[in-house]
Amino acid sequence: MCGRFAIAHIPGFFARFMLHDPEVELQPRYNIAPTQQVPVIVSESPNRLVVMRWGLVPFWAKDQKIGSRLINARAETITTSPAFRSSIKKRRCLVPATGFYEWMKQKGRKTPYYCHLKDDAFFAFAGLYDRWRSPDGTILLSFTVVTTSPNALISKAHNRMPVILRREDEAQWLSPGQLDATDLKRIFMPYPAGLMEMYPVSPSVGNPRVESEEFVRPLSRIVHLPSGK
Repeated sequence: MCGRFAIAHIPGFFARFMLHDPEVELQPRYNIAPTQQVPVIVSESPNRLVVMRWGLVPFWAKDQKIGSRLINARAETITTSPAFRSSIKKRRCLVPATGFYEWMKQKGRKTPYYCHLKDDAFFAFAGLYDRWRSPDGTILLSFTVVTTSPNALISKAHNRMPVILRREDEAQWLSPGQLDATDLKRIFMPYPAGLMEMYPVSPSVGNPRVESEEFVRPLSRIVHLPSGK
């Protein structure tokens, strides 16, 4: 599952994702939560940064409230689920991040952990988006984050993890048209655990109304696996 993430720093963002003349002004985000407005990247020759609501509302939905239940899309059923099977064919996006949060059960309570790449580099979740028209004609753009089975590190906290795209797969994920089953199987493989680490952070991150740089700072020991695992 992915229910909270961060874009903890901005320098180098536009160069990393090859975005030119961006229309969206970015600020660090330390506690991005469902239903909030979030910058995502879509392919429109060239790629564009667009603000969308987190929680996908399918084009056929009668009510936008369904979005709060569709913040994640399971990779295993993504091509058959009525909510996602249209978007996986032609409305894929990159969801940029520097890390995400998972809660680990410890001594009868859940402790939040910040999970990120060891070099603290930007990465992108595999995302899907859709356009929904309200009864008054207003267009809502919304997205979901694809999830897969966890790697050896994230499995310590949860039985799911977001699909982190290998950098070489980002262009293909954004490409127009369908991806075949072989490509999807490769793309949905868990990101290598040896390239990641996680550590406990402030419990205050559980409040989606609070933003603080403290949320990405470790409270104690960093957990990681040797590179290559």
